[in-house]
Amino acid sequence: MPASTLPLGRAILEATIFGVTGIALLIVGYYIWELVTPYNLRHELQDNKNLAVAVVAASFIVGMAIVVAAALVHFQ
Repeated sequence: MPASTLPLGRAILEATIFGVTGIALLIVGYYIWELVTPYNLRHELQDNKNLAVAVVAASFIVGMAIVVAAALVHFQ
């Protein structure tokens, strides 16, 4: 059913469900990446102020967000 014909309450509920699912998948992906990498990401960012690690982490998060968003939009 097209989104324009959904009642407002159902549209809000679906948007919330997809948003929470997307955030949960991003968090899971981040922690899997944290386990796979040989360094402690939080230590590198907070204590060492490693800008290169910050750029890589931001790129990973944006990339994961694109993949999750595409999967959720395709699922609808």
